[in-house]
Parts: sequence; structure tokens; C-alpha cells
Amino acid sequence: MSRKPSYLQSDHTQRERWLISYTDIVTILLILFVAIAAQSFRQRPQPPRPPDPPKPPAVQVPRETPSPAPLNPTLIEAKQRLEQHGLDLRLEKRGLVISLPQAILFPSGDDRVSPSALPIVAQIAEVLNSIPNQVALVGHADSVPIHNQRFRDNWALSSARSLTLLELLTGRFGVDESRLSLQSFGSNAPKDSNDTEAGRAENRRVEILILDGAAQ
Repeated sequence: MSRKPSYLQSDHTQRERWLISYTDIVTILLILFVAIAAQSFRQRPQPPRPPDPPKPPAVQVPRETPSPAPLNPTLIEAKQRLEQHGLDLRLEKRGLVISLPQAILFPSGDDRVSPSALPIVAQIAEVLNSIPNQVALVGHADSVPIHNQRFRDNWALSSARSLTLLELLTGRFGVDESRLSLQSFGSNAPKDSNDTEAGRAENRRVEILILDGAAQ
């Protein structure tokens, strides 16, 4: 069968070609719109997070600084009176310490008070009798061992010297014995180094401790 000339062919084929082209365009546009929509969805900004609530400022509680204990006026006055006699004095938390070297009070290795020390003890007793504070008599020794007919060690020597001073203050100078107490540290509370003669001389002593009323 012979084909018809093109001018005699129906335009049905032409319409089908147009429809195919239109479908392709619609498909392409649909793909384009889907791609644009997907891209737009991916780039959609996330809603901003609400800001964190402000933290309340830290409140710093001021640390209380303990106020220094007021100086005892009785001890201050006693110190001023005794300073006139050139004594070794120091104010501590426990009270007023009067440090009397062994060289002033006692012969070496002995517990009997030297006669030359009596004026010093009298001056201290005068101050003690004018105040109500309790008083501790504290014996100390150096680290050199001692052993003689009277004392077996430094403990016995330092204790005996404290007792002798107590007896002198109460018996001769009238200090009320109910206000006095005895302590002995032997060589265990040195004031200076025991490596030198000068240091050992400082450590051989009796301390008269006038107690602060608040510390008693």
C-alpha cells in the first residue's frame, strides 16, 4: 500500500507530538517546583531559641572577721609599772608574762633564791598585791641533764624553783596563796636555742604569769 502524501495525512499525529512536548514541559516544571520546595524547606530558618533566663547575681556573704580581744587594762597597767624596773615582760593571750632568768633568782643547780634577787621579787609582789588576778609560777630548765644530791633531773629542779618562789611570795611578801598555782615544763618549752650557752641561759628561768581574767 502506498503512503499518502504528507499534505494528505491527518493532523492527528501533529497533535500527539504537541501533547508529548506539553507533558514533558509539565513534568520538568513539576520536578523544578519540587526541587525548589525541597530546597526552601532545608533552608527554612529554625525558630530562635528563647534566651536563657538571667542568672541571679551571686550573693557573697561577707566573712566576719573576729575582732581582736580588747587588752586587759589591769595587765597593761601592771606591765607599765614593772617596765620601770627593766624586767623581761610580754603580753600574751593568756596574760602578762614576767620572765626571770635563773641567773637573777638562783645559783646554778640550786633552788634557793639569791639575796640579791629579793628587791626584784619585792617589786613584783607589790604589783601582784594591787591586782586581783590569778598567778601561775612556771619553772623551766635548759636541755643539759642534771643529777646531784638534791635533784635527779631538770623536772625536779624547775618544779622546786617554782615552789620556792611561791613560798617567798606568800611567806615574805604577803601574796594570797589561793591566787597562786605551780607549773613545771622542765626543758620542754625552751625560750631560745639550747645549742648555745646564751640560749641555754635564757631557757633556765621561772615565769610569773599574771593570768588574764577572761582566760582563767
